[in-house]
Amino acid sequence: MDKIRCGWCGSDPLYQAYHDQEWGVPVWDDTRLFEFLTLEAAQAGLSWITILRKREAYRQAYSGFDPAYLATLGPEQVEIWLQNPGIVRNRLKLEASLNNARRFLEIQREFGSFARYQWNFVGGKPLQPNRQDPSEVPAQTEIAVAYSKDLKKRGFKFLGPVVIYAHMQACGMVNDHVTDCFRHKELTKAAPR
Repeated sequence: MDKIRCGWCGSDPLYQAYHDQEWGVPVWDDTRLFEFLTLEAAQAGLSWITILRKREAYRQAYSGFDPAYLATLGPEQVEIWLQNPGIVRNRLKLEASLNNARRFLEIQREFGSFARYQWNFVGGKPLQPNRQDPSEVPAQTEIAVAYSKDLKKRGFKFLGPVVIYAHMQACGMVNDHVTDCFRHKELTKAAPR
């Protein structure tokens, strides 16, 4: 019998693998969190499947999403990236990724880790809203607005509340798998760190 999944992942094998193995799984690793933030910002205005298909090219271009390395790069790197068809060639998004790497490091220094900073917004454990229908899943929440405002105050770019809520869903701060999806129950049982 086929697994029941959230409808948004459709039948694309790449999308299904992302849904089944990553989306909604709590992430405490700072490099992975930086990757998600960077990809979510790149996705603004595009479909997530487009970004998933470009993910490996991003990993190569961004040296495995190492924020310490990216923070050392300047405008000349943006010019190189603008020639790379494997990634989204949007100058503002590319410049924002370098800026955000620097801001990310500042948060790590202040809080000890970016994960500690981020997970404070949900009290250190995933929210479990138990949504029964996809229509119940919001585009943003009050927490996403607060998180986004704090990032903006700290100088981050391209991380508005809709992008941040997508980030929260992706890295497991909220379990937005609908209740009949097989992953919902598995992630409800997942123990917080």
